[in-house]
Amino acid sequence: MLASASPRRRQLLTDLGIPFTVIPSDFSEEGVDDLAPEAQAMTLARGKAQWVCHRVSDGIVLGADTIVVVDDDVLGKPKTPDHAREMLKGLAGRTHRVITGLALFHVNEGRIVKETSGYEETQVHFRALTEEDIDRYVATGDCLDKAGAYGIQGLAALLVEGLEGDYFNVVGLPLVRLDKLLRQWGISLMMLGTEGNKSATTPA
Repeated sequence: MLASASPRRRQLLTDLGIPFTVIPSDFSEEGVDDLAPEAQAMTLARGKAQWVCHRVSDGIVLGADTIVVVDDDVLGKPKTPDHAREMLKGLAGRTHRVITGLALFHVNEGRIVKETSGYEETQVHFRALTEEDIDRYVATGDCLDKAGAYGIQGLAALLVEGLEGDYFNVVGLPLVRLDKLLRQWGISLMMLGTEGNKSATTPA
C-alpha cells in the first residue's frame, strides 16, 4: 500500500509492474521545522505510513516524503505562484539537495509487526534562469504541488544542468533505496515486479 497521493510515485511503481493500492495519508506535516532536514523527511515518511497502518488489517505500507534543501532552508510545496517564483529564483544557478525519507511497515491482523526506514539524498545543479524561464514555467502550474516548486520529470528538466545521485529520488521515490529496505525482509522490487504481491504476503 502506498501512503501517498503523489502521481509521480504511483507512476514509478506502475512502470515497474508492481501491483499496489493507494491510500493517501492525512498525516499533518506540521511540527518538524526544528529537526534536521534528513530527520524531517524521515519523520514525515513514518507519520504518513503509520496513519495508514492504523486503518488497514494486513499488508506492507510505504510512506515517503521529499524535501528540497538549499543552504539551511527546507523548501516544501509553494503555496502560490509568487511563492513558486521566489523558490525558483533561489535555486537558479545553484546546487541544492533533494532528500526523500522512506518508511516501510508490515501490518498483520491490525498490528505493526515490523518496520524499517531510510533516506536518499541527491545533489541537483540548477542552471542560471531568466525571468522569462521562470515566468513561463510557473504559468504552467506544474510547480504548485512539488517540493522546491519543480518536477524534474516534466518541463523543469530544462532547468537542471546536472545531478549527483539517484534521479528517481528527485522524482520522489528512490527505487534502489526502497529495494534495499525491502531486501531486509527478503523481498525485492524485481520480485514484486515479476511475481506480484504474492511475494510480499509473508515477508521474512
